[in-house]
Amino acid sequence: MAAVGPPQQQVRMAHQQVWAALEVALRVPCLYIIDAIFNPYYDSCQSRFCIGLQIFLRLLGIFVSSIVLILSQRSLFKFYMYSSAFLLAATSVLVNYYAALHIDFYGAYNTSAFGIELLPRKGPSLWMALIVLQLTFGIGYITLLQIHSIYSQLIILDLLVPVIGLITELPLHIRETLVFTSSLILTLNTVLVLAVKLKWFYYSTRYVYLLVRHMYRIYGLQLLMEDTWKRIRFPDVLRVFWLTRITAQATVLIYILRMANETASFFLSWDDFWDLICNLIISGCDSTLTVLGMSAVISSVAHYLGLGILAFIGSTEEDDRRLGFVAPVLFFILALQTGLSGLRPEERLIRLSRNMCLLLTAVLHFIHGMTDPVLMSLSASHVSSFRRHFPVLFVSACLFILPVILSYVLWHHYALNTWLFAVTAFCVELCLKVIVSLTVYTLFMIDGYYNVLWEKLDDYVYYVRSTGNIIEFIFGVVMFGNGAYTMMFESGSKIRACMMCLHAYFNIYLQAKNGWKTFMNRRTAVKKINSLPEIKGSRLQEIDDVCAICYHEFTTSARITPCNHYFHALCLRKWLYIQDTCPMCHQKVYIEDDIKDNTNTSNNNGFIAPNENPEEAVREAAAESDRELNEDDSTDCDDDAQRERNGVIQHTGTAAEELINDDTD
Repeated sequence: MAAVGPPQQQVRMAHQQVWAALEVALRVPCLYIIDAIFNPYYDSCQSRFCIGLQIFLRLLGIFVSSIVLILSQRSLFKFYMYSSAFLLAATSVLVNYYAALHIDFYGAYNTSAFGIELLPRKGPSLWMALIVLQLTFGIGYITLLQIHSIYSQLIILDLLVPVIGLITELPLHIRETLVFTSSLILTLNTVLVLAVKLKWFYYSTRYVYLLVRHMYRIYGLQLLMEDTWKRIRFPDVLRVFWLTRITAQATVLIYILRMANETASFFLSWDDFWDLICNLIISGCDSTLTVLGMSAVISSVAHYLGLGILAFIGSTEEDDRRLGFVAPVLFFILALQTGLSGLRPEERLIRLSRNMCLLLTAVLHFIHGMTDPVLMSLSASHVSSFRRHFPVLFVSACLFILPVILSYVLWHHYALNTWLFAVTAFCVELCLKVIVSLTVYTLFMIDGYYNVLWEKLDDYVYYVRSTGNIIEFIFGVVMFGNGAYTMMFESGSKIRACMMCLHAYFNIYLQAKNGWKTFMNRRTAVKKINSLPEIKGSRLQEIDDVCAICYHEFTTSARITPCNHYFHALCLRKWLYIQDTCPMCHQKVYIEDDIKDNTNTSNNNGFIAPNENPEEAVREAAAESDRELNEDDSTDCDDDAQRERNGVIQHTGTAAEELINDDTD
């Protein structure tokens, strides 16, 4: 059984994947319909009634397509089963009508619909082909509608009656009557099936409505939308929609180019290929749905790019896997902010290329956020393996070189404007972040190489990072001014104003607030550390112990807390960044005048320093013992009195309980 289990599980998983792929493919036509409705062709010469009717039909189409799009898997399959059955019935009626009334079996064999001869040219062969075709339509119709009674045989016979009239060479008006009667019977049967299924449709709709209302009341609108988004696999639907649309357009354009050039070669020239790519890109973002589809494709590319980088640098952080979410959101926001889908084709291509440059810089910033923690952890843990350090350093070098190359190429081909200024600022900011990370990495590696406590290391790291943060803050303010200039003098929009407000809050206000908070915490910690007494020289050597935070020996100096515990100044300062208590006993770290003058110290294990006066220590121990004896005697007396009071209370409590029970009875 153990050997049979894994193959069965693989077959089951493959079966589920096939059904999931089929479900995604069945939801795609809904997006095609919605996209066609949102991009209509208006005729200004139409009357108001026609325009109102078109608007009503478009709204109805959007509503029905949206309902079909969010159906469950079972309901979706049933919908397409019934739709396919009705399509087969309509096709069967049209074939009977065309064969019985528009085909001359003995004369006009050379005429065919649309110039394509789909049926045989000889009489008996044509009859057999029509019979096989109608049998196929009939069997498919009754199978999809699940008709298992005698009516199924009657339906097949109804479909074959016009063909029989054609074979027997009945007069034309009789054949018209047979076709009309066959179509009417098939239509009545379809309406009857719909009436029978209407009850199931009503209960299914009511169940879905109650379920959605229940989930909305319990989980809220956000979780309901997230559940629907995942259940219908909407990102996959968008990807398939965009890719199939681009593939169809590419096929048509290649056919047009080959016909225009009058060549039979399968390969295109470079100019034709470039024109083809430009036209596909322009048509790939001409509506809101196509922009969403392009965002879904970008999400897949960014997701696998992020996974590849994480595997290359050896990171296992789950938060770093969000590149597939951040990149499409940024692209869609940039598209909405610049009105990408509403621009003219030539302007759309230029705007899309600019948005892609901005998106590239944002992705590089995110990749730096993925590599920086790994770089810091390797340097702080003093890992000496070159194989472990090389991938992170290589990615950091690429993050420095790519912005330089991008800025050089853009400045070489374009004149200075607000867009080029923004891209250049982002590139310079990224290079600055990489320099800061590599500088801190170098400081930590130097500290690990000498294997000696470097008390100034924290200060140097703070100076480097604070300098980088200040320059980054200045860049944020400059970018806010650049965005304000763009909104006022170039292209202002509500979305751009909202993005500027978000930028001002997150990248300016919160960054300044966090920086000031860090500065004040550091200043307070340094002030507290400087207020603590310091031990150096021979007294430090007489205390045989290690720092309770880093477990390293004291080589130069140590700081003593008011509770007589001592630590490295650097270690204690890092601790005081987090909380204001002693790491050993959790007492408040504060200094009073009498404690400052007191030179008596003890180590972290309770050991008294050797320069203490032994006689004074003995006298203090004897006095402490006398106090403990007196406390024991007073405790015994207090215990006797307490036992007497407890006896009285117990007696009183028993009597009171009896009175309460009597009242209750």
